[in-house]
Amino acid sequence: MVDFNLTDEQKDIRELAHDFAEKEIRPKAWDYDRDSTFPRDIIEKAWEVGLMNSHVPEEYGGPGLDYLSGCLIEEELGWGCSGIGTSLMCNGLAAAPVAIGGSEEIKKEYLGMLAEEPKLASFCLTEPDAGSDVSAMRTTAVKKGDKYVLNGTKCFITNGSHADWYTVYAKTDKEAGHRGISAFVVPRDAGVVVDKKEDKLGQRASDTAMISFNDVEIPVANLLGEENKGFKLAMMTLDRTRPGVSAMAVGIAQAAFEFARDYSKERVQFGVPIAMHQAIQFMIADMATKIEAARLLTWKSGALLDQGDRNTLASSHAKRFAADSAMEVTVDAVQVYGGYGFIKEYPVEKLMRDAKIMQLYEGTSQIQRLVIAREVLMPRRVDEPATAAA
Repeated sequence: MVDFNLTDEQKDIRELAHDFAEKEIRPKAWDYDRDSTFPRDIIEKAWEVGLMNSHVPEEYGGPGLDYLSGCLIEEELGWGCSGIGTSLMCNGLAAAPVAIGGSEEIKKEYLGMLAEEPKLASFCLTEPDAGSDVSAMRTTAVKKGDKYVLNGTKCFITNGSHADWYTVYAKTDKEAGHRGISAFVVPRDAGVVVDKKEDKLGQRASDTAMISFNDVEIPVANLLGEENKGFKLAMMTLDRTRPGVSAMAVGIAQAAFEFARDYSKERVQFGVPIAMHQAIQFMIADMATKIEAARLLTWKSGALLDQGDRNTLASSHAKRFAADSAMEVTVDAVQVYGGYGFIKEYPVEKLMRDAKIMQLYEGTSQIQRLVIAREVLMPRRVDEPATAAA
């Protein structure tokens, strides 16, 4: 039996996240976007009420929520402001490889750190010359005795300027392509250097930085999983995090839809609210359908994980459709507002700018199509390359 009903606990979590987004995020979102303000105050409040680190297991101090519940949280935070929501949720991306591949000691230390205080972690895969093609990465990790020495640069790193530790992917076999990549957990105080903060089109309240590792030494114990198996770990991580990213795209689209719907009932042209004109009605109807479909795809991709099933195809369906739909819905929302939609005094131009990154990070829409095509045409092993930037 297929059941689309949420449990009482999931309804409560959704309500908590929506109330937080409405009261703590929305009132500041447009000011934080304008000034590119990092939301440290909101991070601390979200951590206090339990809206961060949702998938950290209970044995390490976290709430150990299911993935569908995580999607509910991310949609509501995205509805409030996806830039702030990205800042709040990025720990999940960094923590997933630790949870999957870390030793018990590493899990206790680094996952426990997130549960004990409102600290941040970053996921470091993308490089200036290695985005969707991670096999082209140049960052290296050379084993010397009981340590690895890391050298290289990573870019587009969410929370990179503020993270307390980093999950870093580096080449341990430079000649082996994607099969020569390993993953490590690297504490900030090991010598991580923040090179610059990026000035972005959208999601301006989130921190996006370029960081460098210059002869950074870490213990051998900080290796996550097996040496040269980091690509597989990255793909397993993205399968787990793409449902949440999809949910955030749904949240952006939902916010734009609500603004456009309400404006269409207030704006009068030709003697009637523009919502009475069929051209506008059809736009609003298409927005609603895209959001509903994107939400259902997102829920399925999360529910499969909760059932213990592989969700690679479902998560790519959800990420591709939700991201593209968010872009389409926000563009149409600006159109509904007409000339006012192009003015920063009105809310939808921000949402259009925010939506664009959803088609780019954690795997571009084109990479998602590649994954979908490979999955439906020739089912593949998880260690074969169909990668994505993050």
